[in-house]
Amino acid sequence: MVKQFVKKMQRTCLVGFKALMVIVLFAIFFGLFGLTQHELWRASRTAAISMSTFLVVGVCFIKIYGGFPIGLKKTKEITYSAFIAIFITDLVTYFQFAIMLFNYDKKAPYVQDFFTMIGVVLLQLIAITLFGYLGNYLYFKVNPPDRVAVVYGSNEGLVSFVSKINKYKKQYDIRSIVHVQDENLRQIIRDNDRVFLYSVEGEDKTRLMEYCYKHDKVTYITPELSDIITKHSRHVIVDDVTVLESRVSGLTFEQELIKRICDIVISGIGLLIASPIMLLEALAIKLEDHGPVFFRQPRVTKDGKVFNVLKFRTMIVDADKNKKRLASENDDRITKVGRILRKTRVDELPQFINILKGDMSIVGPRPEQEEITERYVEVLPEFKYRLKVKAGLTGLAQIQGKYNTTPKDKLILDLMYIEQYSIWIDLKLMLQTVKVLFKSDSTEGVQGELPIELADRSDLKEEEQEG
Repeated sequence: MVKQFVKKMQRTCLVGFKALMVIVLFAIFFGLFGLTQHELWRASRTAAISMSTFLVVGVCFIKIYGGFPIGLKKTKEITYSAFIAIFITDLVTYFQFAIMLFNYDKKAPYVQDFFTMIGVVLLQLIAITLFGYLGNYLYFKVNPPDRVAVVYGSNEGLVSFVSKINKYKKQYDIRSIVHVQDENLRQIIRDNDRVFLYSVEGEDKTRLMEYCYKHDKVTYITPELSDIITKHSRHVIVDDVTVLESRVSGLTFEQELIKRICDIVISGIGLLIASPIMLLEALAIKLEDHGPVFFRQPRVTKDGKVFNVLKFRTMIVDADKNKKRLASENDDRITKVGRILRKTRVDELPQFINILKGDMSIVGPRPEQEEITERYVEVLPEFKYRLKVKAGLTGLAQIQGKYNTTPKDKLILDLMYIEQYSIWIDLKLMLQTVKVLFKSDSTEGVQGELPIELADRSDLKEEEQEG
């Protein structure tokens, strides 16, 4: 009975659980800093503003980094995102009250605050980890894995798709993998809680969506371009008829102007801040093999314009002299320094120069080679639509995908970004980029080798080569 009550009140319980976590993190921060900054424990203007700053900034950043999605993500991913959010909150709140308490005689902020911050961060990390594990533990005690049916139209890439679902065994229990034309399909759908439609198109897709809706089944689809366009359509009434309006307008003049100003300001500040790191990178590359520091390669940006992208060299000189091939996970062409640069993605810092020149934007689709773009378009005609905006240093596909994510999946993410573009989305993606820098799976290489001829063009992978 208690379990049923908790399940009914699940949403309220989750909100309360997250609120309790924020309160604990709040208490850790102000409890420790209050030991040295006594003004934070008194009823004062400094305390009121600092506490308000922590709560507002903390809630906003937790939301930006995923909202602590208990039951939806793995514990490691939940705690990782929440920790980044709260660490940024700590820094913002600290600098805010440090400025307010600045003492010209003592030259605050004080040295002991550095050690206090370390203590705060460590305790908060422990607290977030405990909340993450406890939250998922309790959630899955109340909510066992849902029974899942995977319905496919084409079996190309099906094994990989199923393996990705199987990574979330606590959420999904795959009971059936069935072809869309199977005679027992309707019974299988009724026997499961959730249905994944993989590569199901046209009338079959419409029919199954309606059937799942009729029987209250949660449905997931692998989207096509039409799905993305429909998702961002506007509801319009013509007389008494409901229609969906889809406009192909691109960025407005005002949006392009604001985006360009942001690119100039952020890339300028980025170059200034990153210059010491870039100097160390250049020195390390030069000392390792005495080869060139930079790597230049023609890439495609908005409207098919070609420019030379600038990166730090991470492979040996003339890496593709004998045969061009994709970068694999344990590629022997990648240098020791290059491996570190790729893992942290700091090899892309010189692209701030491309952004200042106007060839790229901070946020946008990843710039591809002209030759590779042409080959992708042959297989995926929609690939050319990603050229409606400038190529970007970061973007939805770069954050949500990996180096070895298939071009079609990255294309869907790029098109979703273009269709829902706003300055707020750009800002959100810039902040979320921090998550990618320390995630090893975001820089995974392609498993094995593949010639540049890409004989099997139905399974294209992103080209990651230098030469």
